[in-house]
Amino acid sequence: MALLDVIDLCVEFPTRRGILRALDGVSFSIDPGEILGVVGESGAGKSLTGAAIIGLLEPPGHVAGGQIVFDGKRLDNLSQEEMRAIRGRHIGAIFQDPLTTLDPLMSVGKQLIETMQTHMKLSDRDAKARAVQWLEEVGIPAASERVFAYPHQFSGGMRQRVVIALALCAEPRLVIADEPTTALDVSIQAQIITLMKRLAADHGTSIMLVTHDMGVIAETCDRVAVMYAGRIAEIGPVENVVRSPHHPYTEGLMGSIPSLEARVERLRQIDGAMPRLNAIPKGCAFNPRCGKVIERCREERPVLLPTATTMAACFRANEEAA
Repeated sequence: MALLDVIDLCVEFPTRRGILRALDGVSFSIDPGEILGVVGESGAGKSLTGAAIIGLLEPPGHVAGGQIVFDGKRLDNLSQEEMRAIRGRHIGAIFQDPLTTLDPLMSVGKQLIETMQTHMKLSDRDAKARAVQWLEEVGIPAASERVFAYPHQFSGGMRQRVVIALALCAEPRLVIADEPTTALDVSIQAQIITLMKRLAADHGTSIMLVTHDMGVIAETCDRVAVMYAGRIAEIGPVENVVRSPHHPYTEGLMGSIPSLEARVERLRQIDGAMPRLNAIPKGCAFNPRCGKVIERCREERPVLLPTATTMAACFRANEEAA
């Protein structure tokens, strides 16, 4: 049974010129211990999906339709107070910039202790011991000595590890990781990826990993959802999506990544740009940029249907599978 079910999720932003639909019928699930990657261009709706799940949408943005079901309980109709009890304890969040997550006036140990004592019944002594344990778990050297150091006393990579410890210290069952490796150099990225994989394997933690980096996705995830213009274009096991994509947008994404297996003079590119929210075309949102477009694509919106190896929202891919 899935730990998280997102069913036909719609997020809207009212503006003076009308309502902008930023997420339009997004559906996926995450099983216990599974790492699901969510990938796409900037503005595709990746981070917004994560924010909707943890109840941190920026007003006036709101969930306008669909359901978010976590461990059998609906989240989308809970009050802010009820969501606060779930956030941290049951669902953790890792954000891109550790400087906006950590309190610069409080030692990292105190922040960890406060987070754990908010969600768990722990004495000061036990909470401190656990704080040191978590810093060791995320690879902070000399954790017992650095537990009461302040964020500015850590490097960027170390601060991001502290943020990960902060997201995990209350032992949530699901972690939303929004671009957790973007600001880090490659060697630190590799360590963070290894750490997330270990957490999923050892603790059974489910992770939704939001990123635009297909290398990170291929290295880390079990399945991947490719987003385009607030919709899921393709979803499936990571190897299938990377090696044999069925949606033309996914094919374009994969064609734009350099390969170690074959030398090419020029990488493929996808002509055009993703549409603005107030200019999403009728039918398939990708149709103006698609080399395989047929008349049906301009009139009808495709839904996710099984292909040979994945689920793709593409009439051509579904016809080929049939």
